[in-house]
Amino acid sequence: PKEPSGSLSADSIKIKKEVANAFVKRKKRSSPYEWYFEYYKSPMEQMHERCENYPPCDYLSDQIGFALAYNRFFG
Repeated sequence: PKEPSGSLSADSIKIKKEVANAFVKRKKRSSPYEWYFEYYKSPMEQMHERCENYPPCDYLSDQIGFALAYNRFFG
């Protein structure tokens, strides 16, 4: 069913859950550690993101390295 504007209606693009599950599978976690690391970032990863989100630090980290740039701005 097409709408007057020529686009498809939302009802025409919905698929059943069983059909969607046939080609979209959730990754199963094999251990609690995998679950934990999926949701919580390491302190080093948090530091990298903090530096990446601050343009002067991100630019300087490309020039002199992450550790020196991070210490200069947040150190």
